[in-house]
Amino acid sequence: MGSNRRKTITGSYVGSVKEIEEMLEFCKEKDLSSTIEVVKMDYVNKAIERVEKNDVRYKFVVNVSRSKLDQ
Repeated sequence: MGSNRRKTITGSYVGSVKEIEEMLEFCKEKDLSSTIEVVKMDYVNKAIERVEKNDVRYKFVVNVSRSKLDQ
């Protein structure tokens, strides 16, 4: 197989506070956890470059707090 490996970038909206609490309680009951790498909006382009280079060990989570998303 060549070096043209497919990459997928996905996103999702966060559920309500109640849904998040239910999900966290479920994870606690089942002793589930995940390993993520939190990045800020100004790092997104670099994160995409890392995905392209296959230099990613964990799922990226973009922290959009205090971001100016409407500009």
